[in-house]
Amino acid sequence: MDSEVKTLASLPFHISDRLSKPVLFQRCRATGADEFSSQELFEEIRVISLGLSALGVQPGDRVALISDTRPEWVIADLAILSAGAVTVPLYPTLASEQIFEILNDAQVRFAIVAGEAEAAKVRSVLQTLPQLEIVVVIDRQSDETSRDESGEMGLCDVAERGRRRLLAEEGLAQRYRETVNGVSPNDIATIIYTSGTTGRSKGVMLTHVNILSNVRASLQMISMKSDDVALSFLPLSHSLERTVVYAYLCEGVTVAFAESLETIARDLRMIKPTIMTGVPRVYEKVQVRVLESVAQAPAIRRKIFGWAISAGWSRASRQFANQSAPWYIRFQNLLADRMVFRKIRARTGGRLRLIVSGGAPLGISTAEFFCAIGMPIVEGYGLTETAPVLTLNPPEAVRIGTVGKAIPGVDLKVAPDGELLARGPNVMQGYYGKPDATAEVIRDGWFHTGDIGNIDDDGYVSITDRKKDILVTSNGKNVAPQPIEARFKRSPLVAEALLLGDRRRFIAVLLIPDRAQLEELVLRDGASFISIEDLVERADVQSLYQEVVDQVNVTLAGFEQVRRFKLLPAEFSIAGGELTPTMKVRRRVVEERWNKVIEMLYAESLSD
Repeated sequence: MDSEVKTLASLPFHISDRLSKPVLFQRCRATGADEFSSQELFEEIRVISLGLSALGVQPGDRVALISDTRPEWVIADLAILSAGAVTVPLYPTLASEQIFEILNDAQVRFAIVAGEAEAAKVRSVLQTLPQLEIVVVIDRQSDETSRDESGEMGLCDVAERGRRRLLAEEGLAQRYRETVNGVSPNDIATIIYTSGTTGRSKGVMLTHVNILSNVRASLQMISMKSDDVALSFLPLSHSLERTVVYAYLCEGVTVAFAESLETIARDLRMIKPTIMTGVPRVYEKVQVRVLESVAQAPAIRRKIFGWAISAGWSRASRQFANQSAPWYIRFQNLLADRMVFRKIRARTGGRLRLIVSGGAPLGISTAEFFCAIGMPIVEGYGLTETAPVLTLNPPEAVRIGTVGKAIPGVDLKVAPDGELLARGPNVMQGYYGKPDATAEVIRDGWFHTGDIGNIDDDGYVSITDRKKDILVTSNGKNVAPQPIEARFKRSPLVAEALLLGDRRRFIAVLLIPDRAQLEELVLRDGASFISIEDLVERADVQSLYQEVVDQVNVTLAGFEQVRRFKLLPAEFSIAGGELTPTMKVRRRVVEERWNKVIEMLYAESLSD
């Protein structure tokens, strides 16, 4: 990594001066891939940055970025940063109410959004955000160079303003470089909002040095080369993929952006990447599709597949233990590769040499499967508050079931209560506008992760539990259960609600009916008395509670929405252990007691 990259704001000049690649970015399409050279990217970043400055963006201003993953996200982000401003990324799937809370809390003056859907969400709250001056729409095409009466304009208009400035203002190119050089490594680069256990969004303040120190340390453990090609599809609003893309740019890796999450399989074959970062759910889907295909094959092929996986794992397990495999295992693995594994790897383009998993725990069976077929997954761990990487498995010494070792510069220790603590140059400056919340998690120089874990004698970290209640789906989405549970309990028909979804594919909920309210409603319709066990299974009762779920879902972001529910016939109690003496639900006790019911909720096909 170039030592001259002292801030993220200087990345555009690194791209222009050091990379000089004919293809640095690609955008996958059904008909092929759009290509952007390093010089084209630099020019676009510069003119948009100058255009934003012309519109009034000042150093330190907060600029929201609400878009899906695409080249324009990175271009807009670097344009904001090179103007000395602060990027506030938001998921485009957030509801208008959630967008309002973040824009208001961060006192955002300018917003850059992907398209009309995102613009409509911002437009709906515009009247209650007097500080929000301009909304820039990436997909809006226009020949106008001034914003319309609503304060909206296209990103192309912003770029055109910048181009006109370059032509009209002598010495502006040099002044732009001076502006970039004037950004301090200790300046706030971004405020990323993440939900706490109460569900109230907190803005994580990360400086340029927080993020770049994380990039440098991660690159010491995972090597990348300028001839690598990476496929990017995770949300750039998430700190993991954003930091990964910065690492790609620092090393000159060509980055191909998938058209959408639905086109990943197609885009893998098209781009043939050598590097990919994903969440466990992506790898689970690949594994499931392979296993489903095998299950439908003739018996002889199923036996060959089983033998091949066994041979592959025998080779991989010895490799990670730094042991040489006997000749017969090497020979078996060679046959297995030719007969089985090459065909599986071809589905991902056939060139992947580095696969990283983060954002949620990776299942051991999935990790072993990929290792066996010759595509070992490097699992890591971190949080938004740590920019985000804390640990990584060394590619040459992967230890399945752990999240790896601390990256260089990061110190880890386990507190007396089992909580994992961290310190290092990547730890955030604090939560924006919330000094009390900051003081709760950063004490005596140590960041309290909220996760329970242990560190073995070799330095490998295992996360064993979660001190906080945040649910992390297998797609890597963080969901705060308490506010959603509270919304369910606002219904007179619901006595208690328990949200599910940690390490699962989607969010579900267990509901305890308010028996009096439910029976009153049913009896009013002329039904005779029936047991609560029979009552909760009735179709009309199920429909009644489906309406409750639908009403709650309207207020939630897509990844938070409840896809399945189950009505329980028994109340939670202190005597039964489900409630504490202070009437708080013991989540783990409930999940253990109703384990069979929960498993049935998630018993649908993994390929959904």
